[in-house]
Formats: sequence, C-alpha cells, structure tokens
Amino acid sequence: MSSSPYPSKGSRALDFRSDNVAGMPPEVLEALVRAAAGSDSAYGEDGWTQRLQATLADLFEHEVSVFIVATGTAANALALSTLVPPWGAVLCHEEAHIATDECGAPELLTGGAKLIPLSGPHAKLDPATIEERLSRSSRGVHHVQPAAVSLSQSTEAGTVYTVAEVGAIGDACRRHGLRLHMDGARFANALAHLGCAPAEVTWRVGADVLSFGLTKNGAATAEAVIFFDRSLARDFAYRRKRTGHLFSKMRFVSAQFEALLSNRLWLRLAAQANAMATKLSEGLVRLPGIRLLHPVEANELFVLLPEARIATLERAGFLFYRWECAEGPCVRLVTAFDTESAHIDGLLAALRGL
Repeated sequence: MSSSPYPSKGSRALDFRSDNVAGMPPEVLEALVRAAAGSDSAYGEDGWTQRLQATLADLFEHEVSVFIVATGTAANALALSTLVPPWGAVLCHEEAHIATDECGAPELLTGGAKLIPLSGPHAKLDPATIEERLSRSSRGVHHVQPAAVSLSQSTEAGTVYTVAEVGAIGDACRRHGLRLHMDGARFANALAHLGCAPAEVTWRVGADVLSFGLTKNGAATAEAVIFFDRSLARDFAYRRKRTGHLFSKMRFVSAQFEALLSNRLWLRLAAQANAMATKLSEGLVRLPGIRLLHPVEANELFVLLPEARIATLERAGFLFYRWECAEGPCVRLVTAFDTESAHIDGLLAALRGL
C-alpha cells in the first residue's frame, strides 16, 4: 500500500511523533453517528457491547471475557492486578511500557507488586533470560514471588515477536506456574506483520490475558482487556468499577471496535502504517551517516542521525521525539494509518537536501 485511503491534512504531513496524533477514518466516525441515534442501555448492556463480546470470541476462535476500559495503561494495570498478588512480581523487558511510561500504575493497582525489568536485544524478552532470573528467585517470605510475565506485541522498539518466540515464553511460564500477559497497544501492527490469525499468537501459545488496543490504529478511544482464561476474570468487573473505568455510555467505545473489526479494517489500517514505516526505513538506509537501531517490523523507527540532520528536520517543521540512545543522537519516527507516501518523500527530501 503506497498511499493512504484516508488523506491527512495540515501539519499531519510533518508529524511523526506518534500514531496517537492521527485522527479517525470515516468508518469510525460513521459508527459513532449511528450509535448516537436514539437511546440504548447503559454500562455495557447495550447492543453494541453485547455484539462485541461475540465478535471478539469469533476473532480469537475462543470463548473470551471482554472488558472495555479507557486507556492502555488501565488495561495493562488492571489486567496485571488479576494475575499478580501484592507480594508478587511481574517479569518484563526493561523498555516495556509498564516499566517506563505508566507512572507506577501497575504497582498501584496490583497493591504493590514489583516489576522486575530484564534486558534483551530489540526490546524483546528471551526465554533463557526469564529462566535465569527465575533460577535466582527465592520462594522465601522475605522476597516477592514471581507470578507473571508481561510482553509487548509489538515491542517498544517496533519489533514483533514471532509465534515461536511467544510460544517459547509461554512454555517457560507454564513450567514455572506463571501467567502470561500481552500488552497489545499495537497488536494490529504486529498481526499485520506476522500475517497469522490472532489466536495463533495469543492463547494458542500461552497468553492468558491480552490488553487489546485500537486507539493507535484509528479509534478515538478503544481499549479492552481480553481474558482467554475466563476464570481469571471472576472479579474484574469490580476492579474496573472501583478504578473508575466502567463507561456509562459504553456503546460509543464498542461502536469504534465494531467499525474497525468489520471487514478487516483494523488490519488494513495497520498494514498501511507498517508499509509507510518500511518505505521510510528503506529510504533512510540509503543516506550516508544514518543507521537504524532496530529491525523495522511494525510502525516505529529508531534512527541514529547526526545532530546536523536532526536540526535540519526541526527547522523544516518536522515533528518527532528525540530518544535516549547510548550510540549517539537518536530520534523516534512513528507512522500511522493516515501516513502517505508523499509524507515519507518529504522527510527523505529534507534529509537529502542537507
């Protein structure tokens, strides 16, 4: 896909800060208009939310318990609160969103559970690293007890776990009696890269709970916690209510899910974002003095750029985040469903102009 079917306007052509800056495709807006017509039941008893439960069960080929929440942080923290006791621990990558960007929400909602960050290339957890860390974990009363592993799919480095990699981590979890949580804020981008069915990279390879997000992929807000082991969800409704995440007019969130999941729209939008990231990476590596820090498998790029080139992009009006990298000056560039080929050509032209 070379040009987005949803043309962007204004500064969007210059904005590579995040996929959160993108708007919404007309299909989502139209669904919201339909949901606004007339009245419907509140607190998830509406027809839209009831249909969503069945839609997600069909999508994942498994009976599921689904709970809509407001944000990805809420999805992660509330999901982990069901898996980990206050004296427990969650093993995660040191760059994981739960460890670096959620302001202690997992620790708060679990009642004080500890996050144990692990290293690994390209922001991926490795089963051997998990096994090694667990071998050093005391089961005594003086220490937190490992209870879960959390992985991000796709990762904070824009890489994607293969089905086999998730399966190996799932096997390690089962050997040690741990639960497996998946942060799927960019699950659509991962799935578009893998080209597999959602079931193949989730419950079939050991995932117990998925934080399923579509906000970065065309929704205004569409975040849900999906339990594949439904026994884990027995008190989740109370946890959600107690933390203020029970929407009264839930149909407006469910309508966004329905619009995006219909006719594989969510995967087509994610494929567009991925394709634009690939196009950008192929252009960048042809320029001298520029290096990619990670394989480009989803829609995020981490690029080592000479300071002069960074300044050139800033003067040209491009928006992006500088990133902390030990190797030198680095930026993060993120594409979205409404990124167009012309946007990529413009950024590359600015760099070539230097």
